[in-house]
Amino acid sequence: MTDINMLRAPAEVKYTEELDWLESIDDGPKPFSWRLSPRMVRLFILGSEPSDGLDRQIPQKWFGDRGFVERSIVTLASDRGLLLIGDPGTGKSWLAELLSAAICRNSTLVVQGTAGTTEDHIKYSWNVSMVIAKGQSRESMIPSPIMTAMERGVIGRFEELTRSTSDVQDALISILSEKYVSIPELDDDNLVFAKPGFSIIATANSRDRGVNDLSSALKRRFNFVRIPVVTNKRSEAEIVRFRTSELLRRHRIELEVPPTLLDILLQSFADLRTAAASATSDDDKLESALSTAEQIGVLEDAVLHSQFFGDRVLGARTLAGSLVSSLARRSPEDLAILNKFWHGVVEPRSKDEGGPWQDFLEGGRETIATLS
Repeated sequence: MTDINMLRAPAEVKYTEELDWLESIDDGPKPFSWRLSPRMVRLFILGSEPSDGLDRQIPQKWFGDRGFVERSIVTLASDRGLLLIGDPGTGKSWLAELLSAAICRNSTLVVQGTAGTTEDHIKYSWNVSMVIAKGQSRESMIPSPIMTAMERGVIGRFEELTRSTSDVQDALISILSEKYVSIPELDDDNLVFAKPGFSIIATANSRDRGVNDLSSALKRRFNFVRIPVVTNKRSEAEIVRFRTSELLRRHRIELEVPPTLLDILLQSFADLRTAAASATSDDDKLESALSTAEQIGVLEDAVLHSQFFGDRVLGARTLAGSLVSSLARRSPEDLAILNKFWHGVVEPRSKDEGGPWQDFLEGGRETIATLS
C-alpha cells in the first residue's frame, strides 16, 4: 500500500520504509505482539541522536517532553488504557497515531466521540440484510473498530472521549477491565476475547470538562498523560516548520517560508496569548484557543494563497490577512479584539523593528477593514 492516491496517508503508510528498517534492526524485548520494542517506539516518535549509533537518521515526528512519550509507551506495555488529555492543538491525536503505527502498524481503528456516538460504535452492529436472510450470526455481525482491535490484539483509538455520552463511556469499562465483549443475541460463540497486545488510546480536550465527565470507574482504567500547551518558542517553531514542510511536499509546492515571517507568526501568537491571559472576561478573549495547530492553519492558508493567487512568494501582508481571517470567528467581537491588538501591539512593533512588520501591519489593517 502506498500513499500516492491518499489525501492524507496514515503514519504507518507514510513511514512504511522507516518502520520496516527499524523493525529489521530491533533486537530489544517486545511486549505482547508489538512490532517494535519500547525503545524503538520512542526513537521512531522522538527521532534519533548520534549516541544511538544508527546507520541512518530518524527524524523527530512529535515535539514535546520525552517523559510524556515514555509514560505513554509504558502504559500501553502494561495493557492499561491510555488517556491523552490537553488543550486543543497540543498534538494528542498525532501522538496517538504515531504510537499505534509504531506498536502495531495500524492506526486506523478509530472511534470518533460525538454526541451521536452509540454503544454500537464501540461494540458491534448487524448487517440487516444478512440478518433477514440468514438470521443473527457472527457472519452477519459488524464489529466496531474497538472490537476489531480486540480480535487482532492491536491498538484501538477513541478520539474525543468526553464528547460521547455517559452510557457509551460506561460500555468501555467492561472492555478495559474484563477484556471481552459479550454478544447476548447469539447462543454460541457469543464472547469476543481480546488478544494480547490489545489496548485503547483515548484523547480528551481539557476544555470539554463538564460536557460529559468521566466516571471514577472509567478513570481508574486509564492512565492519564496530560499534554501541556507548547510555550517554548523554539519547540513551537520546530513543530510549525515540520508541519509546513509536510504541507509543501503534499501539495508539491516549491515555496520558501522566510524565517523572519515565521518569527512574526510565532511572536504574534505569543502576544495574543499574553493578551488573552490578562483579559478580565471572556468577551475580551478571542474564541480561538490560539494553539500551535491554529498557527499551522494560518501558515497553510497563507502559503496556499501565495501559491495560487500571489507571486509564489510568501509575504507579510498575506500572512497578516490569513491570521486575521482565521482568528476572526465572531463578528464583531473578535474583529474588535484583533483591531485593538493591531493598534496596541503590532503597530508599535512595526515602528521599533520595521522590515516585514510594516507590511504585516498594513495587511492586517486591510483585512480587518474588509471584514468589518
